Amino acid sequence: MKTIPIVHIRERGDAAHKTAPTLTRRSLLKGTGVLIGTLAIGSPLALLAPSTVWALELAALDQGEGEALLRMGRVLYPHERLPDAVYALLVKDLDAAAAKDAAVAGQLRAGVASLDKLAGGSFTAAAPDRQLAAVKALEGQPFFDTVRGKCVTALYDNEMAFATFGYPGSSWEKGGYILRGFQDLKWLPAPPAAASPPPYMG
Repeated sequence: MKTIPIVHIRERGDAAHKTAPTLTRRSLLKGTGVLIGTLAIGSPLALLAPSTVWALELAALDQGEGEALLRMGRVLYPHERLPDAVYALLVKDLDAAAAKDAAVAGQLRAGVASLDKLAGGSFTAAAPDRQLAAVKALEGQPFFDTVRGKCVTALYDNEMAFATFGYPGSSWEKGGYILRGFQDLKWLPAPPAAASPPPYMG
């Protein structure tokens, strides 16, 4: 089965999918760690990607650190419908920052160690309430701010999140949303007819 590198499924489009290389065991061993997961069959992302299996090769962090940071992202910004593949983008950005700056790498490693200690052993294996308490205990510290700062762009400014939440993308250059999906969100209740008068056509 083909394994799609997470960097390639970050952008939607047939061209990106057709050129995405298959990760092999040899290529995975180049980095210090690898995160691997699957997309739920029938989910919006599974319909976009050529495979339900994804992988993220880490350059600076190890697998345990990557998994802990992915889980911290879920604690900070919990979305049941958002798959781990999107949260892996957070780890990708943090890993890239750590690879460029030894100080960032040290901060992330120390932060993950603090999460483990606060969770009583393993942060990723701890119960959700203990994970939440561990993350809250670090609020305001540089590590916390680094991870939270990356969450905003990594989790929401990408095509995978757009597909999951039903956001069709930029529309200003196509005339706006009034006639292009203004009321097509499936995760909000339908507004009353009086709240949505027909658009003025001039």
